[in-house]
Amino acid sequence: MAEFSQAAIIGVSLGAQYALLALGFTLIFGILGVVNFAHGGFYMLGGYVAYSCVAYAGLPYPLAVLVAVIATGALGWIFELYLLERMVDDHLATLMLTLGLYLVMSTGLLTIFGPLSMEFAFPVKGAMHLGPIYVPRENLIVLAICLTTIAALWLVLYRTDLGRGLRALADDRAIAMAQGLRPKLLFPLAFAIATALAGLTGALVTPILSLSPGVGDPVLATSFLTVILGGLGSLEGAALAAFVVGVVEAFSSVYFGGSIGALVLFVLVLLLLVFRPTGLLGRTVRGA
Repeated sequence: MAEFSQAAIIGVSLGAQYALLALGFTLIFGILGVVNFAHGGFYMLGGYVAYSCVAYAGLPYPLAVLVAVIATGALGWIFELYLLERMVDDHLATLMLTLGLYLVMSTGLLTIFGPLSMEFAFPVKGAMHLGPIYVPRENLIVLAICLTTIAALWLVLYRTDLGRGLRALADDRAIAMAQGLRPKLLFPLAFAIATALAGLTGALVTPILSLSPGVGDPVLATSFLTVILGGLGSLEGAALAAFVVGVVEAFSSVYFGGSIGALVLFVLVLLLLVFRPTGLLGRTVRGA
């Protein structure tokens, strides 16, 4: 029973982390119609910015995380405004642009920091004892921050004029523009929010897992898998699928091993696509 409960807590924690990544990924696809292959790169960049702030600038870790969020959000805003915006409706071009940005980021970080993992540790250690269950304190802190961020994003998207404008562009860009909404202002902002979410996740998670120039690859794969499972363009589906992926990964890894856990996830997605091609909460969106 203790093992089951511990796996459930780990699964929820993983799900919250995956939700931040998947929400950013699907936000860009839903609003801009762009598949962002640089998403894992922003996660990786967030980790390196936080590490640099702590190791070289001597900043406290919470401030380093904030700097990472601002830096990744600013880079996303600049990239969308000056490069992606010019060809936002050319899906092949945007795919190549985002993939190129990821290669530039990964190669640049590899050149600057080298191929080895950085010695970047989460500042809080130890575990909380909940009866027979041991839960790492850093996981609980990351879970709390992720859930708070998800709630804040939900409030912005569903309780503010900005959020209503973004969702209107996602639903029907032509009608939204006829109502006076300006994609050239909102598209860069949406991209910045999404990349800031990836940067936040990277700054929070890489001290617990690892930080090296290759950490963006599995993040992109997981984000893409989660978004497909939830349904392309569906924010609610992405969040739901993220927790499903986190729980399935935790339980399958605990009871079957890590490699079997990855296999279970791919089989789950395959079966879903066979019986429900639109995903858990998918809807019809413009093609990418």
